[in-house]
Amino acid sequence: MSRRFDLIVFDWDGTLFDSTASIVRCIQAAVRDVGGQPPSDVTAAYVIGLGLAQALAHAAPDVPPERQAELGARYRHHYAQHQNDLSLFAGVLPMLAQLRARQHLLAIATGKSRGGLDQALQSVDLQGVFNASRTADQTAGKPDPLMLHELFAELGVPAQRALMVGDTTHDLLMARHAGCASLGVSYGAHEPEAFDALGPLHVAHSVADLAQWLQAHG
Repeated sequence: MSRRFDLIVFDWDGTLFDSTASIVRCIQAAVRDVGGQPPSDVTAAYVIGLGLAQALAHAAPDVPPERQAELGARYRHHYAQHQNDLSLFAGVLPMLAQLRARQHLLAIATGKSRGGLDQALQSVDLQGVFNASRTADQTAGKPDPLMLHELFAELGVPAQRALMVGDTTHDLLMARHAGCASLGVSYGAHEPEAFDALGPLHVAHSVADLAQWLQAHG
């Protein structure tokens, strides 16, 4: 079957996993716990996809450096309380099954930690679905292209045969830096108007829209 892309790389939070609102609340609660000014919903959502330390430093600039470790610990505490309340977006499982049936390689590039991603994959029974993955604590965080370059090398796929799918400008900018195509989704952390300058091939407004585009053009 003819394919435009051999490898499809997905962001996790806000793209496959319905966690944006929960992450925003956990960031705000963590900042409040250490005495900082909680960021707005927009500011907290903007940092989703970045590595945790980078995200929290941006979201809480008034928290001094010596309290950043405590801030990270408080975020992890709050997130752990709600991890089991979260789930994949409806339609993700059949979409992934359809892509695997077409012999696409599948990967994840995420700002989560290795442990956090492994726990999330186990919670939704997705172990073994993805051919490879990279997390922010294993390599450089977004929008640095290193995690994509490492995935391309591991799976033996040139950049021009890969597609990055994400819900943030961090994802699309990483794809641009890595020399691969990108596709945005509007139902996650960032407003889709911000995607235009980064040239995604498409902006999907639902998982059904995403699956349909990938079936027709992927």
